[in-house]
Amino acid sequence: MAFKMVFVSIFLGTALIVAALMLNRARPNVQFRGDGRERGPEFVRATGKCAECHSRETPAIVHMYEMSVHASKGVTCLDCHQPVDGQEPLAHSGFTLAAEMTALNCRQCHQTEYEEFLRSRHAAPAFAAVAGAKDFTEAQIVAAEKYHPGAVRRPANALAIREGEGVLDLGCVACHSIGKPNSDGSIGSCTQCHSRHAASVALARQPETCGQCHMGPDHSQLEIFNESKHGILWAHYKSRMNLNVAAKSLTTRDIPVPSCSTCHMSGLEEQHVTHDVTERLSWWLFAPVSKKRPTYDTGQSNMQDICLTCHASSQVDDFYEDAEIVVHSTNQKVQAALDLVKALRDEGHLTPEPFDEPIDFLIFDLWHYSGRTAKHGAFMGGADFVQWHGNYELLLKMTELEAMAAELRGEK
Repeated sequence: MAFKMVFVSIFLGTALIVAALMLNRARPNVQFRGDGRERGPEFVRATGKCAECHSRETPAIVHMYEMSVHASKGVTCLDCHQPVDGQEPLAHSGFTLAAEMTALNCRQCHQTEYEEFLRSRHAAPAFAAVAGAKDFTEAQIVAAEKYHPGAVRRPANALAIREGEGVLDLGCVACHSIGKPNSDGSIGSCTQCHSRHAASVALARQPETCGQCHMGPDHSQLEIFNESKHGILWAHYKSRMNLNVAAKSLTTRDIPVPSCSTCHMSGLEEQHVTHDVTERLSWWLFAPVSKKRPTYDTGQSNMQDICLTCHASSQVDDFYEDAEIVVHSTNQKVQAALDLVKALRDEGHLTPEPFDEPIDFLIFDLWHYSGRTAKHGAFMGGADFVQWHGNYELLLKMTELEAMAAELRGEK
């Protein structure tokens, strides 16, 4: 009997030790961030405490976090939600959190990506295009205009103001807030592309994510992409691609079909990874009359390096040559229309106020919709957008402008 009791005791003790070791192995490695900085116990406690409440109050965000790379790497809720320098603290259920989450919180770990973003058109120039310069500090304006002269020190958008505050907030600002200045001195929101609790690279690689903003008559990139051969290939092969691969490890085996992020940001086949979406651009295509960017040569070379992962150099050269012919042709048509309207204004036939006469809207539609569409279509392989949504509309609107001008001048 004594032997039996000893055996059972040893067996149970061994089983408890093994169970404890297995449980400890299964726990997330949350004691260290991976950069050598040890956390206090509040970081470990926070994730369990947050999940305990939020699994009842807002369960979806808990499940989104559980699917994230952050969770698999042991990044806790408090790692992201703790206040950093310049942020207002908020007492919440025994923890001190940042009252407002901004790009500054992401910058704690993603310093390089944040600095690249600041250089991009997505940062200060995006918000200033709607709201003007009034919300930015002088230092922020100077830093942004080093890369985008005149893009931040500008007045608020006259058309957006005329459309009204409610429309402005839920319309233009909903997209352009990607570059909004924050109260902590940072600019922008990483979650516009990556989402909040999933922080997903795969989501950011979806054309539809870019298409939240890059769609519609004034910047119809998503529609053009969907029509293009690239878009058709993406739709067909997307389910077979590895969209979660780390940016610096991306190869054509993972994603053999181009998308917005592949061409503009990715490190495909050891290319330079960037969050500056303007690094591979060569023209100011969004402008009424497009000019070459100061970084024209390097921008074009960087983009062509991506093209060459699929296409022969002769094909790439021909494509760019044809696209630039469309840009020059479109520029001439738009410039002629702008000159006509300027002449009417100089002659006193039009008021100096913006958007108070039908002709103001017509000339705006001509360059802002039709002109842009033709140029974007040329560089993205969208034949219908070069033709019917672009150049046909340019010709139609120019004919209407000439008729209006003749009537204003009393020639009819």
